[in-house]
Amino acid sequence: QVDLVESGGGSVQAGGSLRLSCACVGFTHTYSSYCMGWFRQAPGKEREEVARIDRVGSTTYADSVKGRFAISRDNAKSTLYLQMNSLKPEDTAMYYCAASLQCSRLARGYWGQGTQVTVSS
Repeated sequence: QVDLVESGGGSVQAGGSLRLSCACVGFTHTYSSYCMGWFRQAPGKEREEVARIDRVGSTTYADSVKGRFAISRDNAKSTLYLQMNSLKPEDTAMYYCAASLQCSRLARGYWGQGTQVTVSS
């Protein structure tokens, strides 16, 4: 059974930092074979892809988080990370990690249950 478990969310003031983690188990293929990503969704807003990292480590970011967020992966630990710095109130959302063998199908891949991030002004 595939399971993606996010952690590290919480409440911070604007300008603060958080580091999200996503521990993955049960993949059919080795963890390193998967394209991994972070999505977020705020109440009343559409889901947004925040960042992704492919199997060779190439990264892509939403314009709204470029220069503030950093996605990384530890293949030995089957874990995905999202370092979030200079947080803004508009970063408040439920954050989800996702996995797929193909980056083009990331939104339709495996998903975690999410971790809440709240940024106060």
